[in-house]
Amino acid sequence: MVERKKLLLRLDPAVYEAVARWAADDLRSINAQIEYGLRLALKHAGREPRRPGTSDPGEPEPG
Repeated sequence: MVERKKLLLRLDPAVYEAVARWAADDLRSINAQIEYGLRLALKHAGREPRRPGTSDPGEPEPG
């Protein structure tokens, strides 16, 4: 299993409460909800991280 990175995050209290409500609605932890939101933002910006074993669409196939 890949080790997860730790991050200290400071949030405006109103933002924290909004994320906490969203997490409760989706039955997720606040940490999981923050990661979910970050993944959505990365996807929207076209900056999703590549998964191990996949190639970049603009990259030629090896071999």
